[in-house]
Amino acid sequence: MDAWVLWLVLGCILGAGELHTGGFFLAPFAIGAFAATLLSLAGVPTAAAVVVFLVASALVFLTLRPIAKSHRRLPPSIRTGAAALIGRPATVLERIANHEGVGCVRIDGEVWTARSYDEDEVIDAGERVEVVEIRGATALVIH
Repeated sequence: MDAWVLWLVLGCILGAGELHTGGFFLAPFAIGAFAATLLSLAGVPTAAAVVVFLVASALVFLTLRPIAKSHRRLPPSIRTGAAALIGRPATVLERIANHEGVGCVRIDGEVWTARSYDEDEVIDAGERVEVVEIRGATALVIH
């Protein structure tokens, strides 16, 4: 069996292994194996292909792995939907009184039914509040 076939099989195995890991560890070696495959196809001796495999793997590992690791530290994805409203300011449109079951706020241009997070607190219209929780279609707010 030709050496280039072995390099190609090794590169494929390492590439498939990388797909099952999340640390960007096997990909540099797969790239090195594919580089050795190309050299073996060109007729370069096996010893030179091994050296190219090691050098290419080391270079890719040392240059790309730090970049890949930095991408793993990206902030969590941006909240969307109702979860994105938590922490947002709102304006009370209708007096909020939990014991009366009334209250309405405007959050980013949308009108929401609202209740005070503190059961006994009454918040008058025009006041600024902060959304602390969304329960169904009702915003729980604090003054």
